[in-house]
Amino acid sequence: MNFPENLKYTKDHEWIRVEGTVAVVGITDFAQGELGDIVYVEIETKGEDLQHEAVFGTVEAVKTVSDLFMPISGKITEVNPGLQSNPEDVNKDPYGKGWMIKVEMSDLAELTGLLSAADYKKLTGH
Repeated sequence: MNFPENLKYTKDHEWIRVEGTVAVVGITDFAQGELGDIVYVEIETKGEDLQHEAVFGTVEAVKTVSDLFMPISGKITEVNPGLQSNPEDVNKDPYGKGWMIKVEMSDLAELTGLLSAADYKKLTGH
């Protein structure tokens, strides 16, 4: 199980990588493993301002459909175009090619409420 130290995590199993005032967001290695083979990612919120914990899309696996939650408030500026034709990238490379959205963060103070890699490992029991 991979938990990169340079990322922050949510209790809902999203990860966030801060690049200045932009956050790159995806789901964790743990989450993709629990979901199984991902067959479709639906994100139709590009350009929208969403609050922390709002649903920004869904991920569909063979067994289930799961909501995706905003780890931080902000405007979605980009959706990973590769996931349309290659949703399996979320399974193969959740922290790289499997990223989902980029967000222009509106409240940097919310970053303090996110989990460290160590805290996320405890949450997942790994």
